[in-house]
Amino acid sequence: MGKRSRRRVKPEKVERMPFRARTFEGLPGECDLVALREFVPAATATLGLRKELDTDRSVRFVTLLPSASAGLVRPDGEIWVGLQVQHNFGDVSRDLAAVIQQGLEIPAGTEIVLTDPGVGERLQDVIDPDSEIAVDVQEGFDFWTAGIDDPTGDVAAAIEQANEIVSPTVRLEEVDAAYWTQLGERQFLRWVMPYEEDALLTALARLRAAGEDRLGEHVRLIGSFRAHGLLVPVWDMEEPTPAVELEGPAAAFEGRLKEALADSTPLTTEQRGARNGLANRQITVR
Repeated sequence: MGKRSRRRVKPEKVERMPFRARTFEGLPGECDLVALREFVPAATATLGLRKELDTDRSVRFVTLLPSASAGLVRPDGEIWVGLQVQHNFGDVSRDLAAVIQQGLEIPAGTEIVLTDPGVGERLQDVIDPDSEIAVDVQEGFDFWTAGIDDPTGDVAAAIEQANEIVSPTVRLEEVDAAYWTQLGERQFLRWVMPYEEDALLTALARLRAAGEDRLGEHVRLIGSFRAHGLLVPVWDMEEPTPAVELEGPAAAFEGRLKEALADSTPLTTEQRGARNGLANRQITVR
């Protein structure tokens, strides 16, 4: 008998979502979602679901869940969605929407395990565009067991381990999506801004050339991150500065920035030099 030929069956390929530079564009609290996804250690944020979903379930976005899981349905039915996860299937907004949709279909007290969801609805399709984001910065991850009468030893151990990596963080109140943090002995302000990147960089250059980019004598702009299609300017505090002392200066800076954004005159030589310097101090977060 001749050898029987074997035909290798290729696994079905999942269609991928097209790339979107601004992952959370159009969502309430776009800038805060970027911050919680990328650098705020412990925080939660709530947003409402679209009425078309016909559900009374609520959704809470969490910076980090136990084991960096994609999500879980709490005993009270609330869906918790993990933002800082190990997976990325090409479109973060699609991934998060798939977690919510799965959470709506499974019973309370269940962990959500996400596989590549393929093409489908994004967060923009399931979140109510008229809802307002409510961010709650936490000192640690003890909130994981809120409402649970008898947490397991594994959960307690996970909380203790996670709390060891939490850096003190404060969200400013007078401006949106600006987060003071202390990393070791140094303090920084990281401020996610909703403006188009080139326009914001140009406006920051105008302020730098005019000596108006600081948030105080000892709080200097040192560069920016680029994350999810947005810039995140970063200020370094040369002397210890509590978050509350940045409230007024940040609000005043926001006013100067809006004026600079509205300025359409050509950049001077000094301003172009400042822009090049700021562009060279950008780090892309992936």
